[in-house]
Amino acid sequence: MHTEVRDRIAETQDRMLDLLGDLVAAESVSGREGPAQAVVHDRLADHDLEIDTWEPSIERLRDHPGFFETVSYEEYGYERRENLVATRAGSGDGRSLTLSGHVDVVNPNPVADWEYDPWAATVTDGRVYGRGALDMKGGIAAFIHAFEVLEELDVDLAGDLHLQTTIEEESGGTGGVLSALERGYRPDAAIIAEPFGIPNVGIAGAGVSYFRITVPGEAAHTAFKYAGENALGHATRVYQALEALDERRRERIEYQPAVNQDPRAEGSVTNLSVSVMEAGDWISKVPGEAVLTGRVGWPPGETSEEVRAEIAETVAAVAEEDPWLSEHPPEIEWFGWDADPHEVDTEEAIVRLATEHAEAVTGGQTEYVGGLGGLDERFYQLYYDIPAISLGPRGANAHGADEHVEIDSLVETAQAIALTAMDWCGVAEEN
Repeated sequence: MHTEVRDRIAETQDRMLDLLGDLVAAESVSGREGPAQAVVHDRLADHDLEIDTWEPSIERLRDHPGFFETVSYEEYGYERRENLVATRAGSGDGRSLTLSGHVDVVNPNPVADWEYDPWAATVTDGRVYGRGALDMKGGIAAFIHAFEVLEELDVDLAGDLHLQTTIEEESGGTGGVLSALERGYRPDAAIIAEPFGIPNVGIAGAGVSYFRITVPGEAAHTAFKYAGENALGHATRVYQALEALDERRRERIEYQPAVNQDPRAEGSVTNLSVSVMEAGDWISKVPGEAVLTGRVGWPPGETSEEVRAEIAETVAAVAEEDPWLSEHPPEIEWFGWDADPHEVDTEEAIVRLATEHAEAVTGGQTEYVGGLGGLDERFYQLYYDIPAISLGPRGANAHGADEHVEIDSLVETAQAIALTAMDWCGVAEEN
């Protein structure tokens, strides 16, 4: 049966590519995911599935230890932003499995940098180009195709199978996967089809925190500069101290799965970046305030509290050595992303099965990867003790211009997911 499933997935791949084309065309920047969810709903409505859609409830989530208000929630709220779970009930007492993916994507701007239309899937040279083709509408199309082929071939899974598409992963995922878990969708294992480059299997995600540092000064007319205190100069010293901290952290922290994910990460598996610096509002005015906004990411091995404390100590040290800042200390605000890292034991049964089938369908050798970016998988692992892995396609330019996914890897992803689901959930014996 495994061979028949593999062959049918490859033979009918055009159906998967048609679905991916519809998903790419459904503009679904984080906060406005509705068009993509409508495509998924319409596709799954053709099957005998129990489909559940809901808007996240901030009240039900707020007290959860993994919750934080995402930037997309702050801008859009959760009204008309639905998650979706479609369930095929198992026919026996097999293990349950969730196949999950996020439908939100990042803005394609500047569109002028694209050779291809970001909102129209362009198929050329064995690739599909378009925003979200890789991250991660391609993975969604792959696992839906895997399910449809299992249905077509009357593969009767003994355990429950949940097909899940969620919102706002790009801004933290608390209204997405966390909301689904709190709604009761707690399987025995989960596979999220993030593009980690099959045959590789993702087993880890980074911790992530956003910060905003407000550095005070004293405004004055620049003709009387001596009467003011330039906040920009003091903020520059804070920036330089954070850059030095980043360098020290990169020298001391190692994490092999992150290097497996991207060899360029060697010596840089953690990252502290000031991304936005704002100061001043008029040419003839000494800036009375400067604001540094940034992100810190780190692999398993540290908690959010530990990382935040190190940053706070660094800023405090600058203030202590600065006559002005010692009397007017900078203020640190933590906002948006607040996630601890996670790691799944490679001896977990779901990891071993995914590895077996990823290697079989590709003919390659699996490397265990992850730890460079924050992932939805963490919610399963950290708070519910549910093993959750990433198994998805190959491609390039996620979040960038001319994002694309390799078609062969979409087929391989669908094949590996289908076979893993069969072995994990079990196949009911024929009468």
